[in-house]
Amino acid sequence: MTFSRRNLLQAASGFALAAGLASVPGIALAQNVDLDDLLIPGPLGDKILGSEDAPVTIVEYASMTCGHCANFHKTTYPALKKDYVETGKVRFIFREFPLDAVASAAFMLARSAPEDKYFEIIDIMFEQQRSWAFTDNPYNSLLNFSKQIGFTQETFEEALTNQGLLDAVNAVRERGANEFGVNSTPTFFINGEKHSGALSIEQMGEIIEEQL
Repeated sequence: MTFSRRNLLQAASGFALAAGLASVPGIALAQNVDLDDLLIPGPLGDKILGSEDAPVTIVEYASMTCGHCANFHKTTYPALKKDYVETGKVRFIFREFPLDAVASAAFMLARSAPEDKYFEIIDIMFEQQRSWAFTDNPYNSLLNFSKQIGFTQETFEEALTNQGLLDAVNAVRERGANEFGVNSTPTFFINGEKHSGALSIEQMGEIIEEQL
């Protein structure tokens, strides 16, 4: 399902959210995709951490309203970044896979912020997910949250009414689903091998070490 500007703004204005859209926990059976195809960036370009020469590339598809994604980014991601990304072993690519219109809005805000703040904002969004993602009035909650990360009401509304930006976020999601079989979040491709679910650092470390 893609999200139009109309239903995105409806959801952000207080329409009920389907909290159960988050991914099913656990690890699916691994499958491979062509790494060269996987690494073709979307229309907005990829958000990347780590060395281009790293021997292992991890691509994560995530939704900002996914509780399992938030859990991964609060528990596993800091150790992954410290032990593998910052040591030159892993290049980490983060891609948008919104499961609902509010997640689309959150990604649009992150993409509308200064480019060097993208990952910092994603981290804050996951840390504070419950304060803005699952409320009776998502529009006001997301607006109030956006002001904490430097938006005004005017720039907030500009971001959420940018149809080209919404189309690009949807395009990343659709390609992930149609070409690479992403159907839940988080989904990781580790050197092209697909793993679904909020992997622990031990699970992810074992997979990475096999690739080194």
